[in-house]
Amino acid sequence: MTEIYDEFSLFVDNAADLGISYKQPTVARISVDVGGGQRISGLRWGAASANPDIVLIHGGAQNAHTWDSVALLLDRPLLALDLPGHGHSDHRDDHAYWPHENANAIAFALRSLQVAPKLVVGMSLGGLSALALSATAPDLVPSLLLVDVTPGVDGEKASAIVQFVNGPELFTSFDEILQRTIQFNPTRSEASLRRGVLHNAREYDDGSWRWRYDLPRTGSGEGNDGRIMPGLESLWVAAAEHAGPLLLARGASSPVVTDEDVAELQRRNPNAEIMVVAGAGHSVQGDQPKELARIIADRM
Repeated sequence: MTEIYDEFSLFVDNAADLGISYKQPTVARISVDVGGGQRISGLRWGAASANPDIVLIHGGAQNAHTWDSVALLLDRPLLALDLPGHGHSDHRDDHAYWPHENANAIAFALRSLQVAPKLVVGMSLGGLSALALSATAPDLVPSLLLVDVTPGVDGEKASAIVQFVNGPELFTSFDEILQRTIQFNPTRSEASLRRGVLHNAREYDDGSWRWRYDLPRTGSGEGNDGRIMPGLESLWVAAAEHAGPLLLARGASSPVVTDEDVAELQRRNPNAEIMVVAGAGHSVQGDQPKELARIIADRM
């Protein structure tokens, strides 16, 4: 094996990147049956007896470890889930990883685990999935933080992400998969990207590497208007009807959320708050974890 992978051994590297003193956190890998022969996995931070009051939902082609630095900074009970088809969660036979399908699985998992969050944080696809969750299970989303996403996302705004995700599925070496990741993430350190690849890919016996995540294969939108997934209009409705606090944390240098999207969100939900995170692109949790952790802590 080219790289020895122990998912719990890399937290010390996160702490070093953050410049904070390190103490081994209490973290457990959990798995829950969500029906249909499918299991969702995740990371439970804190003692098993403590209710995770924050639920973190990652973006497409990511996994629960994208929140590691934020979780270390928060140092409180929380649950970071692997979406269906991502991380250590099972792939779906129908390869449908859209917000509404994700929301159904998330709701099933949270109820099975008896988790009653005070805040749900969703980034990108995770944010759209959290909006869908707020519509179908509002008791599970009393407060919502969207990280650099609105239902206004389309293929043009997310073109760099789509290009990366739709790239090769097979790599001949770890260096090859790492170099492609560096190419598409110029603002991130090589150390953080190396850690991310170890969490998000796996090595096979022949030395090749493949991403852990599965890809949706059921179509790519509603007609020919540039939308990249089904059901986005219903998510605008969900944003309008969300009764609790709603905050959008927008990466200052990200193209995924535009001024027009912000205006539409505030038109739909006049109580929505907007924060612009300086020095952050689409991956606010990766580019500015300290600021995102502060934003989250201020909402608790």
